[in-house]
Amino acid sequence: MPQMVRAAVQTGPRTIEMREFARPVTGADDGLLRVEANGICGSDVEIYRGHIGMNRDPFIPGHEPMGIIEEIGDRAASRWGVQVGDRVALEVIVPCRACSDCLKGNYQACPFRKYGHGVTGVDVEPSLWGGFAEYLYLSPNTIVHKIDKSLPVDVAAMYNPLGAGVRWAIDLGEVGLGDSLLVLGSGQRGLAAVIAAKAAGAQTVIVTGLQRDAHKLAIARELGADHTFTVDGDDAVDVVQAVQDLTGGRGVDVTLDVTPMAAQPVTDALLATRHGGRVVLAGLKGHREIPLVTDVIINRALTIKGAFGVDSTANEKAIALIESGRFPLDKLHTHTFGLDDVGLAIDTLAGDTDDKTAIHVSVHPGLV
Repeated sequence: MPQMVRAAVQTGPRTIEMREFARPVTGADDGLLRVEANGICGSDVEIYRGHIGMNRDPFIPGHEPMGIIEEIGDRAASRWGVQVGDRVALEVIVPCRACSDCLKGNYQACPFRKYGHGVTGVDVEPSLWGGFAEYLYLSPNTIVHKIDKSLPVDVAAMYNPLGAGVRWAIDLGEVGLGDSLLVLGSGQRGLAAVIAAKAAGAQTVIVTGLQRDAHKLAIARELGADHTFTVDGDDAVDVVQAVQDLTGGRGVDVTLDVTPMAAQPVTDALLATRHGGRVVLAGLKGHREIPLVTDVIINRALTIKGAFGVDSTANEKAIALIESGRFPLDKLHTHTFGLDDVGLAIDTLAGDTDDKTAIHVSVHPGLV
């Protein structure tokens, strides 16, 4: 059993160093996860580039860790309902579980949380908080979700993006039977929203993307999207006009914006949504100022919701969808990398390499 653990540490924008850390000693209330895979999302790209939210101290990125429980204490096993050998997925947030927000189920707002997976510095013992490592420390307050061990690793690793699709489109957007949904952005979370919406009975799903996203839009249609539009280049479509044409001038019931760093989709979302409809904003813009005409919100009686991450309920629903085998999720996974290629993995998802085909990319620390 190795006494040292290899991990990829981000020390600055676009700077990853391989380091070794002492294997944590576990007790009755905690455990150790052997990381099978960690998916990469758009926020990882912007964090890697230094555009948003990077820890000022060196840290191990990777906030979508999934793997096999290697060690677990008796009390932790009883509390989590798992044992050594089980496959589990982790949430980013590690809440205190005792404050008023946690007790009300609003643990994402916990003001006392000290740790988080993929965001906590390596100076915080025992250092192994991120998924880009061979092993990850399971602290007593970690939130774990059991996943079928027989699923292919690449598919099981999609629990977080699919959870985002469920939470943002269904739980926040309230998409239901017979509804229409416009998804601005065709990345993995946009595609996950298509899956979630169709599973919930949405009648019409529309997805937008860029010219370089043609392969993603094709997958969107395979997953059930009814219409896809390209919003740039010679074949660019005016999203708002296209939606009005499709809906007889009414607009869609719900619009979800998952585009990163882009301002125009926010305006498009407001104008493409019907009177009394709902707009969910999930694409981070790097604190850029976004023009916002509040009269549009008022006069159209719109409900605007900000989507912060994925909660426990959405994760459970997403895992159930994955385990059902109802959708061809294997078509979303395009690239697998080892621990020594974390930077390349992030660049690949970002489209910063010669390979522009990436949709879902994951890092597998055990890959040799």
